[in-house]
Amino acid sequence: MPAAARTAARLLLGAAMVGAGTLHLTVQREEFRAQVPAWFPLDEDLTVLGSGVVEIALGASFLALPRKRRLIGALLAAFFVLIFPGNVAQYLEGTDAFGLDTDRKRLVRLFFQPLLVLWALYGGGWLRRRTRHD
Repeated sequence: MPAAARTAARLLLGAAMVGAGTLHLTVQREEFRAQVPAWFPLDEDLTVLGSGVVEIALGASFLALPRKRRLIGALLAAFFVLIFPGNVAQYLEGTDAFGLDTDRKRLVRLFFQPLLVLWALYGGGWLRRRTRHD
């Protein structure tokens, strides 16, 4: 069952990343632009487009390349760590986006980012016990 749960986690996260990346490039582009911190040195739209492409690539790879799941899981975890300062900035700057329209909602969201890191590592096979058969 643990292998099936890891596979399900990988497939679900991969699909979610493809979906989120697609939204970056299409109908929710403005919402994502609002989340780019004012201090970030690149253009907001370029940042949103670039991160959307990265999300689609990582998500599609997680779905289509199960033999590379450890590498892709680690890359996804790193991606979630890299974008975390933007989430912190959204909280500190009081930026409304995606229904995060209060400081409390923005603060609560910060606690979900570590869960995404763990999800990526779990789906990639990093968080499992080694047995004699592994």
